[in-house]
Amino acid sequence: MFEGRTSVKTEKPLIACRLGSYGDFVDEAWAHLPTIGIRHIEILFPEKGERAELNRKLDDHGLQVSSMHCPCDIKKEGIVDELKPQFDFFQEWGTKICFTSVHAGETPREIVWDRLREIGDAAAARGITVAMETHPDLVENAKNSLDTMNAVSHSNIRVNFDTANIHYFNEGVTALDELEQSAEFVASIHLKDTTGGFHVHDFPTLGEGVVDYPGVFALMAKRGFTGPFTMELEGRAGLERGKDAQLEHVADSAAYLKSIGVL
Repeated sequence: MFEGRTSVKTEKPLIACRLGSYGDFVDEAWAHLPTIGIRHIEILFPEKGERAELNRKLDDHGLQVSSMHCPCDIKKEGIVDELKPQFDFFQEWGTKICFTSVHAGETPREIVWDRLREIGDAAAARGITVAMETHPDLVENAKNSLDTMNAVSHSNIRVNFDTANIHYFNEGVTALDELEQSAEFVASIHLKDTTGGFHVHDFPTLGEGVVDYPGVFALMAKRGFTGPFTMELEGRAGLERGKDAQLEHVADSAAYLKSIGVL
C-alpha cells in the first residue's frame, strides 16, 4: 500500500460503480450506492424485458447509467448489425460509453480494423464512444493499444483502461506508466486495484494494492479527462464474502477515493 499520498487537487470527476462489484449481492447495490456517495453505474446491456424494472430502480434510487457493457464478437461477420439496435437504446438513458471486450483471435487484422471502423461509424451516428477493455489481444498493454488505435483510426473507437488488468496481463509494468503512454486514446477507466502479480487474481479494496491512484487521477486531470472512472471490484480468487463484508468492501473502496479527494 502506498503511504503518504496527498489529495488530488482537481474538480471532482465522475465516479461510477460496476454493479458486478457487489458479487452475489447485486440487489443490494441500488440502495447502498447512494449512501456511499456514488450516483452512476455501469451495467450489462439489458434485455427488453428487464428495462422497465431497471428504469424503476434508477428513478427510485436517483442513479444514472454512465456506461453499458455490450458483448462484441469481432470475429462475427454480422457484429455491426447486432450492435446497432443496442446503440439505439443508449440514447434512452443518455449514456455515452459502450464498454466492451474485443478478442480478434485468428481473424485477419484488416477485417478486424474494417469492422471496428464500421462499429465506430454506427456509434458516432448515435453520439456514443466504444471503449475496449484492457484485454488480449488488441489492447492488453500500451503498445498494443497504440497499434490498434492507430490502425483503426476512428475517434469513436477508444480504450477502457483497467488499472489492474494492465498488471494481470503484463510483466514489469506499472499502471501509471502504461496509462501515460496511451492516455490520448482512453475514453473510460476501470478502477480496480491489484497486488501486482502477473496472472494473479488478487484485486483488493482500492488503496490496498500497488496502483498509484492519485497519480492516475492527476495525469488524467491534466488531460481534461473527467470520467467515467468506474469501480470494478473483483476480489481474490477463492475468497467468498458474506453480504456485510461485500458491502463493506465496496464502501471502503469509495472511502479511499474520498480520502484522495476525487469523490
